[in-house]
Amino acid sequence: MHLETKIAIFKGRKIRKTLYQNEWWFSVVDVVEALTDSANPRDYWYKMKVREKDESGVQLSTICRQLKLEATDGKKYETDCADTEGMLRIVQSIPSPKAEPLKRWLAKTGYERIQEIENPELATKRTRMLYKLKGYSDDWIEKRMRGIAIREELTEEWQDRGAKEEKDYEILTAEISKATFGIVPSEYKKLKGLKRENLRDHMDDFELIFTMLGERSTTEIHRNEDSNGIPKLKADASSGGKIAGDARKALEKRLKRPIVSGHNYLKEKESQKKIKK
Repeated sequence: MHLETKIAIFKGRKIRKTLYQNEWWFSVVDVVEALTDSANPRDYWYKMKVREKDESGVQLSTICRQLKLEATDGKKYETDCADTEGMLRIVQSIPSPKAEPLKRWLAKTGYERIQEIENPELATKRTRMLYKLKGYSDDWIEKRMRGIAIREELTEEWQDRGAKEEKDYEILTAEISKATFGIVPSEYKKLKGLKRENLRDHMDDFELIFTMLGERSTTEIHRNEDSNGIPKLKADASSGGKIAGDARKALEKRLKRPIVSGHNYLKEKESQKKIKK
């Protein structure tokens, strides 16, 4: 909510962006132009890099990548781009009144993060509030928060038992999902029509419950068998997921309908509200 409010200064100004390694990268020159109204944003960006290097020793160009973006002539040219984190850092170096709201938001966010480190309960409260503002029910939020705690507990076990690379976590997560639901997360997202959205934020109660069961079972198997190394963790993940998968199949047989579906929990709730009105 804060982010949506503070970057309203970009309204009406086109900021070119492109997907690179599954992340959005934005045109630095476009952001500079939007925040400074400079007649020559490219020159402004060049001088800003020189000034920042002289004053702080920071080379802003190191957080950028040259990516091809379409220009006004319809052709694509190599352009300085930065991801969200890099762009926020660049904004801090722009001495413009238009950049101040975003700078204040960054300062406030940083302060909140420090508070959350000192008191983790604050992070939980803020997460609950964000879900509430998005329209989720209290019952759903309770399940989602419990699922987050179970997930964190599992990933800590993985880290302690040999999972080091991001790919390791993806493989183990996919193993649980495949055994629990019959499909891996990427296939599940496609089924629900999702792209970059968080899959679990679009699951219904049963989907969240079986996800928790698969992950909690896997954690307990790791501990019970003192598992170590990716091959063993992967076997455990399959076993933990199967426990949840068997429970899912039993319920589906009784209910005579599938649990795995393309339904989107939040969109369905919004549709129900419109029907009631």
